[in-house]
Amino acid sequence: MSRTLLSAEEVADGLRGLAEGWSVAGQALVRTVEFDSFLTAVRFIGELAPVAERLDHHPDLRLSWRTVELNLSTHSAGGLTALDFELARELDAIIDRLGRAG
Repeated sequence: MSRTLLSAEEVADGLRGLAEGWSVAGQALVRTVEFDSFLTAVRFIGELAPVAERLDHHPDLRLSWRTVELNLSTHSAGGLTALDFELARELDAIIDRLGRAG
């Protein structure tokens, strides 16, 4: 997966391919997900970890009770790359499988 910076148009196109809740803040993709429990939030992080290792791309995370804040950016490229969107799509699949609070 490419670590080449995306244009503003490519970023906008990429956002259209992601689940609702993702946005761009500065040079990062961000999303906050509220799960039904603390254990589910921790399970999400546990399932996220092997995906991040496989892609060799590791998000910045913040866990607060049952809420996980995700921040994806390719730091070595100085912004957003196709790799960030690939990771976001894989995280969307995990989130859909685990469910969210609602």
